[in-house]
Amino acid sequence: MDVKSFIKAARLRTLPLSISGIIVGSILGNEAFYVTSNLSHKPALWLSSIFWLAILTTIGFQVLSNFANDYGDGIKGSDKNRTGEARMVASGAIAPKQMKSAMIITTIVTLIIALLLIYVAFGSDNFGYSILFLGLGIASIAAAIKYTVGNSAYGYSGFGDVFVFIFFGLVSVVGSYFLYTKHINFKIFLPAISIGLLSTAVLNLNNLRDQIEDKKNNKNTLVVKLGNEKAKKYHYFLIFGALVTALMYVFLDFKSIYELIFLVAFIPLIKNVKTVAQNTIPAELDSELKKVALSTFLFAVLFAIGQVL
Repeated sequence: MDVKSFIKAARLRTLPLSISGIIVGSILGNEAFYVTSNLSHKPALWLSSIFWLAILTTIGFQVLSNFANDYGDGIKGSDKNRTGEARMVASGAIAPKQMKSAMIITTIVTLIIALLLIYVAFGSDNFGYSILFLGLGIASIAAAIKYTVGNSAYGYSGFGDVFVFIFFGLVSVVGSYFLYTKHINFKIFLPAISIGLLSTAVLNLNNLRDQIEDKKNNKNTLVVKLGNEKAKKYHYFLIFGALVTALMYVFLDFKSIYELIFLVAFIPLIKNVKTVAQNTIPAELDSELKKVALSTFLFAVLFAIGQVL
């Protein structure tokens, strides 16, 4: 077994994007827990076992999703002539059977970590919450696998954007917030929407880049369905929508001017909008993927810093 090939298939560069929602939800949850619990000192987020277990669980889901995506597109032939980094099953570096085994192992390990997270967060006194989050964990695993695997893979019918928005944004931010507070503050949905929209923008860029090959392989992403120009306008909506919802949250929960520090992350994002608008060769958008993903991570970190300053 070639370990390097599996590391490549795990696509470590996607991990900062996957944990962005956990960072935002956790910092808001930790702050809310401190306020409502009347503690003498604020708990350090970085020393929280809930935070690190949530990070590990999310990484597990992301790696599983990447393995499943590599496997699903590989056996369907969708990655045969793809732009960008080579995929392991399509290139023959990993056999489909080996990738299936890796998916099973990743699922088991991630479920174990998720169960530990649920126990640490809820103990034995909140059985209903434990069942709810176990259900969310199983749904996350199903969503990760069904993106490209199977005849009814939703990534091939234009619903990938919906699932990314829900799981990377709403579930990630609101779910991690709930782990700390055991309740929902509906203002939290605003930064959750921001993370969801930015995460969807990364997927949209990926689909803009791959639109020609996707169309040939009957992979009917939203970009293929909308067409290039409408998909570009959709991209602008995702970026500026994320900016608006983040600003709305700060306006509704204003504590200090430092909360606006996250605006720095939108400088490269607005430059990306300009690049997308001027693009005529889809393959040239490949370098923009990393920029938007890392800008989303930067937004999450700066948003968190703004909450504690």
